[in-house]
Amino acid sequence: MPHILKKLENSQIELTITVSPENYEKYLEVAGKRLAERASIKGFRPGKVPLDVLKKEVGEMAILQEALEDIVQTSYYEAVTSEKLDTIGMPKISIDKLAPGNDVAYKATVSLLPKVILPNIKNIKVEKKVKKIEDKHIDEVIDSIRKMQAVEVIKNDKKSSTEDKLIIDMDMFLDKVPVEGGAAKDYQVYLSEPHYIPGFNDQLIGLGQGEEKEFSLDFPPTHYQKHLAGKNVQIKVKVKDIYERQLPEISDELAKKIGQEDLAKLRELINANLLHEAEEKADQQVEIEILEKLITDAKFEVIPEVLIDAERHKIFYELKHDLERHGINIEQYLADLKKTQEEMFKDFSAQAEKRAKAALISRQVANEQGIHVHDEELQKEIKVMEEMYKDNKDYLANLKKPEVKDTISMTLQNRKVMQWLKATALGEPIPEGIIHEHHHDHE
Repeated sequence: MPHILKKLENSQIELTITVSPENYEKYLEVAGKRLAERASIKGFRPGKVPLDVLKKEVGEMAILQEALEDIVQTSYYEAVTSEKLDTIGMPKISIDKLAPGNDVAYKATVSLLPKVILPNIKNIKVEKKVKKIEDKHIDEVIDSIRKMQAVEVIKNDKKSSTEDKLIIDMDMFLDKVPVEGGAAKDYQVYLSEPHYIPGFNDQLIGLGQGEEKEFSLDFPPTHYQKHLAGKNVQIKVKVKDIYERQLPEISDELAKKIGQEDLAKLRELINANLLHEAEEKADQQVEIEILEKLITDAKFEVIPEVLIDAERHKIFYELKHDLERHGINIEQYLADLKKTQEEMFKDFSAQAEKRAKAALISRQVANEQGIHVHDEELQKEIKVMEEMYKDNKDYLANLKKPEVKDTISMTLQNRKVMQWLKATALGEPIPEGIIHEHHHDHE
């Protein structure tokens, strides 16, 4: 179908598309059937009204308007496909001409995926630094295991010491005014573990049951409650109970309690877990360094706002999910920050742009290196997800949606791209299965 392509600013284009009556006639018939189902016309059952009769009853314009969405969707798709355009999001449509028996003309404005010119990736070199696991690191984990296995014995006849657990009532004040959410009843404090307010535990050492104490402390500047961050807060506590925490000996018995053969086997297991964790952290650091270098050295066309906005939404929902896991309500969090959701979205702009650039880089690397996800790889991943969420009907239904499959496929592709980038930057062989030289899916 005839169309005119016009390039606009900020990675946008405008398509002026014309559809002739002979090209949209078939959509009028489909639209007529839909209208006939809804129309109540004397002498005809719903859905059985001939098109000529329907035209007289509801008018040709009503049928054309009913068909318009189909006409626009099909002609727009054909124009985008013929121009080989990589569009993002839904187009903005404005109708120029709409009259029965005449050409339908409209403009579609849409954002394009911006072009990316990658630097020479083979020049990017990074070093993988894996933390060395020492005996002291294993000892720290064993110490944590001992604390989890501790027996707590009440000792209200004695003063508190550094290894005890206290049950307290607490009230916080800011300039003598009670802090909202700053009162806590039966609050548990482990004196041997760091507290989120530096110096808090030190104030409780040496107190006895029933004793009260008032003191003030500076909250950390990074505290999530912004109205308290960096402020000097007055705190009043009353000790209700003191428990001595009796820790088990470091022995084969302790190892057996948590399902290990003996202490030596427990230390082996902890060492293996710490090594795995260190490897993962080193891998993550390598990925960050590679992407930072690529983002700095790559050349980008203007990043459309629709891409940045999509990343902003992702960041917001990731934050919301993370807060909910820690029992914090997003509304309360925003209130503590004294910010609206819109203001927080603006704060995410720089991070969102960086993430959008990283996604564009990954896509460009995939295109240049022939990194694809094939049907069998996608189906294998979906089967794993189906097994994991087999009792969640909504999740399983979601997995069948084309857009969800596309997202899973893109996630797999990004993973393969990162494996390729890491191997290239570290001077290692490319893992098997990352690049398929030839595959029937793409014949």
